Amino acid sequence: MESRSATLTSAQPDFGPVVHIDDAPEEPSVVVVCEHASHRIPDGLGDMGLSAEALRSHIAWDPGALPVAQALAQQLNGVLVHGGVSRLVYDCNRPPEAPDAMPECSEDTPIPANLELSANARQQRIEGVYVPFCQGLEDVLIRHHRTLKLMVTVHSFTPIYRGTPRDVELGLLHGQDARFAKAMLASAAHELPLVTRLNEPYSAADGVAHTLDLHAAPNGLLNVMIEIRNDLIQTAEQQRVMADCLAPWINRTIAPFCSGVGE
Repeated sequence: MESRSATLTSAQPDFGPVVHIDDAPEEPSVVVVCEHASHRIPDGLGDMGLSAEALRSHIAWDPGALPVAQALAQQLNGVLVHGGVSRLVYDCNRPPEAPDAMPECSEDTPIPANLELSANARQQRIEGVYVPFCQGLEDVLIRHHRTLKLMVTVHSFTPIYRGTPRDVELGLLHGQDARFAKAMLASAAHELPLVTRLNEPYSAADGVAHTLDLHAAPNGLLNVMIEIRNDLIQTAEQQRVMADCLAPWINRTIAPFCSGVGE
């Protein structure tokens, strides 16, 4: 993809809303998280040296993930926490020390605005994006700690990565706690007619379990990261169908845990 010289419009970015919280109408048992819901670039960062096409592509966000997450939260009576800024600015599923928290290159696309970031510029993004996102999610966990049992993070991935097609269609990923991902996988063949695999196309070794391990495991929540190939959720109808399949699958998987079986 085309990259250009970064154009910054001010020294101090106005990050705007970086976390959105859609509460459940009743006390939720599930928190749904969509870290890469938006491709918005805050005022002050211009176009980050990228073309409009690049800023709409999968390098900037997870296409289709937010509508699926919204539908899941509604069907599961869950609270939804989703990001409000592009992961090119700061990837809220990465800790500040991770190289790809503010990536200099995404897939094969250099990110000019992230090259040779000063310590001050990095700290601005940490404090302006990552910290409030984490705080917003933690506030939800504290507010609903009596009823929450499960965290589901929703992501999408590109069907072709660095020229190589991916045959996996749905990934069930885990970090420190593998119980829920493995339980879902055990019934995958009966639930969804898709090529479903554990820890593909990514795994915790790629750093993708940060949200689960930082927020879910320490709070005693079962957890799973769901990765959906984005060509399967391009339209509103595809997104609805995907959520309609995932929600009952999640409900059936969590039932034995809630009844004390399988813990």
